[in-house]
Amino acid sequence: MTIAVDFDGTIVTHKYPAIGEELPFAVDTLKMLQNDHHKLILWSVREGKLLDEAVQWCKERGVEFYAVNKDYPEETTDNNPHFSRKLKADIFIDDRNLGGLPDWGTIYRMIKHKQKWNDVIEHGDHHLAYPQQPRKKHWWNF
Repeated sequence: MTIAVDFDGTIVTHKYPAIGEELPFAVDTLKMLQNDHHKLILWSVREGKLLDEAVQWCKERGVEFYAVNKDYPEETTDNNPHFSRKLKADIFIDDRNLGGLPDWGTIYRMIKHKQKWNDVIEHGDHHLAYPQQPRKKHWWNF
């Protein structure tokens, strides 16, 4: 399975442009997913030097991505005229998910056992790894 993983707020706490603290068990879970033969793609708004720093931070902790901000390592605008930052991943792990980011243990169990968010909610087996910050209410929020 191909899994796209955000960096800021997902692997580390939000401190952009600096690199925040690792979220509990993020790196260990990513290594377990790699050991389970999943392809991990780093999917980040970071570019240039900031992106290189994030990739290096992960590499120093034993997480090497199949690709970074693209579908496969060799992808360029030359060999894919339809190149887009919109990835073709099976799963996206991002702190901006509707409902927030589950803890990394829940994320691993969901992927390992092919569970959907509904399955997890019904069994009450979820926790937020990085609680969502309260957002300003707008008239369209329920």
